[in-house]
Amino acid sequence: MSSRRSRSRHSGASRSISEDQINDLVSKLQQLLPEIRDSRRSDKVSAARVLQETCNYIRSLHREVDDLSERLSELLANSDTNQAALIRSLLTQ
Repeated sequence: MSSRRSRSRHSGASRSISEDQINDLVSKLQQLLPEIRDSRRSDKVSAARVLQETCNYIRSLHREVDDLSERLSELLANSDTNQAALIRSLLTQ
């Protein structure tokens, strides 16, 4: 028995996931990724490519969140106290 199989059995075989379930999840993930979803040859994309594109997409979303957070911080710093308080209250709702 390979070490990979023995580790998976010891880590909770009752939670094992079938190959069909993995394929279904990869297919659902593929539909969420704009880079793959919008391409014309999206029918046959490897799971490895889907996972790589997922990582790339998550990184781009993180960069976008960081950029928007920075812009919001600048906006709050340059707003008068009342406007900044209003924006903060809207964000916490």
